[in-house]
Formats: sequence, structure tokens, C-alpha cells
Amino acid sequence: MGDIFVLAEHRRGELREVSLEMLAAASAVAPQLGCKITTILLGSGVDSFAEKLAGYSDKVLYVDDPLFAEYNSEKYQLALSDLIGRYQPETMMVAHTTQGVDMAPALAVELKMPFVADVLGLNLEGGKLQPVRTYYQGKINANFAFKGKPPYLITVRESSFNVGDPTKFGTVEKIPNPLKEDVQYRKFVEYIEAVVGDVDISQAEILVGIGRGLREEKNLPMIEDLANAINAVIAGSRAAIDAGWLPHDRQVGTSGKNVKPKVYIAIGISGAFQHLASMKAAKTIIAINKDPNAPIFTVADYAIVDDLFKVVPKLTEKLKELRA
Repeated sequence: MGDIFVLAEHRRGELREVSLEMLAAASAVAPQLGCKITTILLGSGVDSFAEKLAGYSDKVLYVDDPLFAEYNSEKYQLALSDLIGRYQPETMMVAHTTQGVDMAPALAVELKMPFVADVLGLNLEGGKLQPVRTYYQGKINANFAFKGKPPYLITVRESSFNVGDPTKFGTVEKIPNPLKEDVQYRKFVEYIEAVVGDVDISQAEILVGIGRGLREEKNLPMIEDLANAINAVIAGSRAAIDAGWLPHDRQVGTSGKNVKPKVYIAIGISGAFQHLASMKAAKTIIAINKDPNAPIFTVADYAIVDDLFKVVPKLTEKLKELRA
């Protein structure tokens, strides 16, 4: 069986965390599949990235060339076509980001690769890899069995897997640029940052999520008091956003953002499929809800079954005492 190839993604001098998430996903299934993990890295001035990725891979193959200083779909597609043809991996993993969504379908068509997009889980059945994705806004999980011959291609949703520890000591090999010349129909001009709110909830280490259980906006100061006590950012379910309590860029869910904070405190959130799919990768989940059957408790590490209007003020008071 061929290796699992993972395409590392980087942007503006930073290695994207989704690269390590994909490597964690690959590491969870590689032993059972009897294969190795090879990271593919294309860029310019990326030696330090290659060394870091070796802690999560059996092998790192990287191209360091000014032609790859910025992402370009045509150049990536040509380079990956060459590398896949040369090394014959079993499966190729690409991030389901703007870059991956731009390039992966064209690569799949060119190489006639069986392709599953927006994967958020990996299962094994009969010694074969089965990617998992959702349908109907997260209400149904579907396992896919590949038909046809490898290599297979999947794109992996961000924040679907937790990053593991760098326990490997992979080899690092700098390889020649597969491209003989600069081939592109489009060229990079500049980065234009999207206009966002005062915070990016996808980058927050501690999130306090609010839902319909808060009842009305006048109760928001109680949540702000808690958030200030622990330096947290406030986010919300779709119900909270639709009610106008928070701006849309604070929404956690399939129509909002995926989040993976160190701590997620869900207050008055019942736990719709769409919400759970977008926050269940948090390292620690604390849920406060008076309904003992609320779906949020299926993913919670700590469950408080009580009235949030009793719990939150007391919790805030205690946290302030501890920080005093």
C-alpha cells in the first residue's frame, strides 16, 4: 500500500494549523492501514516548516523555490500531478480551505482520482479508509467507500481533528522543483484582508457561547461579566445571532465559523447538529443547560444541569475570587 500524502498549507509566512490537524488524522489510521505518512510542502523559504512537519510525519518532501512563494492553483496542480505520479501514494489529503477548494477538484479530474470533499472524520472498514462527511446541515454523517484504483483524494475541514504531539522523527528531503518554468494563467498581486469584527472567534482560546436560553439581549451583561473574568470571547448559536444579540461574525455553526478553543462554555445552548459539528473539537467543553436531555451534553466534558441564571452569577463570582 502506498503512503498517505498530506499537503501542508501555509500563508504569509505561517504554517496553517489545519496542516497539523490533517497529520493527526492520518496518524490515527496509518498504523491500521500499514502505511507511512508523507508531508508535501511547496513554498519559498520554508526550511523551518519542513523541520517542524517532520515531528508529525514519517517523511517530508519539500520544494523550496521562489516560483512557490505564493499559492497559485496552476503551479500547485502541475507540481502535485508530477509528485503523485512519481511516488504513487494511496491517498492524498488537502485542506478544505479556499486554496484546497480551488485546486483539489481540478487535480482530481486531471488524474481521474476518486474524490471526497469536506471530510470531518476518517473510519476504517475491512482495512480500507472511509472518509466521513455530513449532509443536511450536519444532521447526517455519511461514510464513503472509494471505488476504483488509488490514489484517492480528500479535502479535510478545518478544526475537525485535534493536533497531536510531535512524536515522530521523520526524514526531511528537499526535492527539485517539478516545474521546468513558471507556468500560470493567473498571478498573485496582493493580500486584501477581509473586514471582520473586533475579534476572530476561530482564534480565541476561551469562548463563551450563548444560545436561545439567554432569553433576551438585556441578559447579555451577565455573560459579559463572566467573559471578562476569564478573558474569554463571547460567541453564539444561530438562535442568538438571529435574535440580534451578537453580530454574524460571532456565530458558531455550519453557517458561521468552526472553532477549536482550549475551553468552550456553552450557556443556554441546546446543541443543534450544526452547532455541535462546529465546536466539538474544543479541548474542554463545559455546558450549562436546565434540560438534562439537551444534545450539547453529548459532547460536554463537564455538564451543569441547572438554571443558567442561577449558575452563571455564582460561577462568575467564584472565578473572580480565584483570580483576585
